[in-house]
Amino acid sequence: MAKLSKKTVTSADPTEKDYFLWDDSIPAFAVRVWPSGRKVYVIHYRAGGRMRRYTIGQHGSPWTADLAREEAIKVLARVHSGENPSDARVEERKAMTVREFSNRFLDEYVDVHLKPTTQSEYKRAVDLFIVPKFGTWRMADISRADVSELHGDLRHIPYQANRTLGVLSKMFSLADLWGIRTDGLNPCRSVQRYKEEKRERYLTQEEYARLGATLNEAEDMPEAVWAIRLLILTGCRLREIQTLQWSHVFFDQSELRLPDSKTGAKIVQIGQAAINVIKSIPRLADNPYVITGRKEGGYLTDLQKPWRRIRIAAGLSDVRIHDLRHSFASDALEMGADLTMIGRMLGHSDIKTTARYAHLKRENVRLSTNLVSEKISAALLGR
Repeated sequence: MAKLSKKTVTSADPTEKDYFLWDDSIPAFAVRVWPSGRKVYVIHYRAGGRMRRYTIGQHGSPWTADLAREEAIKVLARVHSGENPSDARVEERKAMTVREFSNRFLDEYVDVHLKPTTQSEYKRAVDLFIVPKFGTWRMADISRADVSELHGDLRHIPYQANRTLGVLSKMFSLADLWGIRTDGLNPCRSVQRYKEEKRERYLTQEEYARLGATLNEAEDMPEAVWAIRLLILTGCRLREIQTLQWSHVFFDQSELRLPDSKTGAKIVQIGQAAINVIKSIPRLADNPYVITGRKEGGYLTDLQKPWRRIRIAAGLSDVRIHDLRHSFASDALEMGADLTMIGRMLGHSDIKTTARYAHLKRENVRLSTNLVSEKISAALLGR
């Protein structure tokens, strides 16, 4: 334990779990370091027969270690005089905006409790739909009608509308738990979700050709092009390619050894075409990722925007990134791979997941059966 200063707080590295650095001059004063790297000054005190925590503010502008310590002294003085500072915070919490709450939601819940793939989905819903709609609104003021309106605005994309509703519902549940909404009501309840029709979209050879020509012309966004080519040639999930590191690539074994995918650690066998793409990508000395992003040392976080541009240029406006994975499986089935093999190629943990492609296999069987029967029929007629 040491006196909190700019140096000690700045040098406090985040870990998998949050932790406290306590100040030796004021034992009740600490900085809380979250896994996301966010650092918040807090004090602990006893009131009403129980321990309570009071948040001063996030490290940075305006809160430095010295200013936070001064505030801690003032707040603790109020505690010693018999006041409970948390009571005043109740009204402050009620005034919290959706934007402010979203920051806490992402830091204290999403980054701590969810898998990276799910984190990405939650952050996308918050950044693209929830904050733009409700950012300046108070969390305490949002009604069921307001939520229903947002859900309705997204009805043209039922899947995203329902996922956004789910994220928003979790936010309101935590708002109740954290004392920011005190009515005990979740305005997302009873908002009817849209029916999601399962769609099967697979690229034809002609569509592959159009997509390939478009990728060849997209010289201004090489990282996105490399990522899309790897998605096409490996059947991997988007997140698996985005977070692929050079240490995961084993050229001699033609393998990608992924330590953390949607179904856990897995090995992806890759073909020569995928190997050639990876070998063509410049390797940056200060970045562990294969597909690098704008942030130093980071990966390409948003592939949706360049994909929208590419698919429109290729005349494939209805094709999602995930459809590239479906197309990979479809082509494998057409070439004779069985469902068990397809499951291994795609990294499915349950054969039931792969069974969705069974109808494609049946179509191939029907086509082959028809060709055989036609041949025999022609022979019977002496043709």
